[in-house]
Amino acid sequence: MEKLNKVAGITLLFWIMKILATTLGETLGDLLSMTLNIGYLMALLVTMGFFLIVLVIQLKADRYHAVRYWLVIVGTTTAGTEISDFMDRTLGLGYALGSSILFASLVLVLFAWHRGERTIEVYPIVSRKVEIYFWAVVLFSNSLGTAFGDFLSDNLGFSYLNGALVTAAIIVVVVMLHYFTRLNEVILFWIAFIFTRPFGATFGDLLTKPLAKGGLDLGTIPATVITTVLLGLLMVYSVWKDSGSVVRKTRSEYSSATNKSGTSRRNRK
Repeated sequence: MEKLNKVAGITLLFWIMKILATTLGETLGDLLSMTLNIGYLMALLVTMGFFLIVLVIQLKADRYHAVRYWLVIVGTTTAGTEISDFMDRTLGLGYALGSSILFASLVLVLFAWHRGERTIEVYPIVSRKVEIYFWAVVLFSNSLGTAFGDFLSDNLGFSYLNGALVTAAIIVVVVMLHYFTRLNEVILFWIAFIFTRPFGATFGDLLTKPLAKGGLDLGTIPATVITTVLLGLLMVYSVWKDSGSVVRKTRSEYSSATNKSGTSRRNRK
């Protein structure tokens, strides 16, 4: 089963990379729609196109590979930024209504997943059908997280720093619930997964927005480059770590087989 698994294990490295991917999704999405000024619809088409391309590559693969997996995650975070902005600013729905629609869509996909599979566990995933459910939930959760992050700053008046602190506090509470209670781990995972997105969105805005609006005024291009480099380095580390695990496992299996063969020969003598 492990050889057929298609998704990353849930470790500290996973959460660090997820936060970087969500921050990248915010800064890259704003770079396309605002800095390059191609508009929300065109930015949505570009990011959805990228997401669908890397998703097809991921679905056709027969096992997990860090680069493929995290490129799809980045695809969902950038597309999620544009979905949220398109709903709010182009369609004029507002972040409150947009968040409600995305939340309802997320719940429906989770319900369909659970009804069909009797579980919504995220590791391991070995079935293509389950993997499609997984990526649909990831896309909707990242879109919802973007809308909720913008709702905190635009509708509730939180500064970008305060918005990031609020969502970070929620994540910390979920971590405490994981370690000190017996609440369902799968539900806690999805709550944490969803709230890493508004944290990344508000943190990305904190990095890029002007000082007058409460940001650090780094600009979308420098913030995107820095985040991409950091995430890329962690991808390389993840690939190296996975390769080392495979080598160690292969050596262990070979050593075990050799020992059994030697024992068998001695027994025959």
